[in-house]
Amino acid sequence: MNGGGSSSRAVVVLVLPEVNLLDLGGPVQVFDAANHRGGDYRIEYVAAQPAVTSAQGLRLADLGALRAVAAGDLVLIPGPQLHPPESGHPIVSAAVVDWLRAARASGARFASVCTGAAALGEAGLLDGRRCTTHWSLIDAMRRRYPAADVQDAVLYVHDGPVSTSAGFATGIDLALSLVERDHGPAVTAAVARQLVVYVRRSGSREQLSAFLRHRAHLHTAVHRVQEHLAQHLDRHHTLEDLASVAHLSPRGLSRAFRTTIGMTPRMYHEELRLDLAATLLAETDLTVDAVAARCGFGDPRHFRRLFAARYGRPPSLARGETVAS
Repeated sequence: MNGGGSSSRAVVVLVLPEVNLLDLGGPVQVFDAANHRGGDYRIEYVAAQPAVTSAQGLRLADLGALRAVAAGDLVLIPGPQLHPPESGHPIVSAAVVDWLRAARASGARFASVCTGAAALGEAGLLDGRRCTTHWSLIDAMRRRYPAADVQDAVLYVHDGPVSTSAGFATGIDLALSLVERDHGPAVTAAVARQLVVYVRRSGSREQLSAFLRHRAHLHTAVHRVQEHLAQHLDRHHTLEDLASVAHLSPRGLSRAFRTTIGMTPRMYHEELRLDLAATLLAETDLTVDAVAARCGFGDPRHFRRLFAARYGRPPSLARGETVAS
């Protein structure tokens, strides 16, 4: 499934001169993979000129013009190779700065990879926001953009419509987190599995959701059952049914789960349901009983006991909170 059509989300990739190819290719491949798993991204490439040469010497041609973007579009800025200030090279052109400011006024979202944060800084989009960049630029960013709250020792930072990542590979982490925001953890886990990467979060944020926490392995049968459970959370599943999904014996499936993720399929299913319940309590107005039913708990009292045992407080106190696992 490709992200075409008027209802798709535009990912407008700003290709700067001397762009680093990993900064460009990694996040774009995440969004492309998401399109094959229910995503709706329309990926475009724009630049201030029709062709640029990457930092690695590859010429990128037939780039689109700096068109107007709409509210909700994502402007993705892969990091370029930056020159020291004394070299006389501008960080970005005046045309790019004006375009970024116009995109902000239109209500666009922004995501930068590594040194791409400097483009946002030049346009004033980091003022009053938490952000990050490559470790080697932290001090320089703090000096050049004193109104920005530049963070170190984090993979990426979300602050309102502006997201920034720390280094080359963390652009993939950032893109996965944006896919999770748009399409949820189940789609994100499938994308991460396809790309054979481990879904991570910044040290400044809550830990991984249960939908992602136990997916950093390569056991195909276990992945198959995990996906089945994630897609049918509110159903009752017998071990025999799940073993059929995995094409294993019940004993073989239990052994595979314990060896791979350290728990039984039943325990994993319960963890998924409690994690979803925590999210629903924090982000919706559903009653506790309605949340219990939505997550497949037939007995609300049993749900309350399980929730309190896992999170240390009853579900009635989890309203509006981010529940850490």
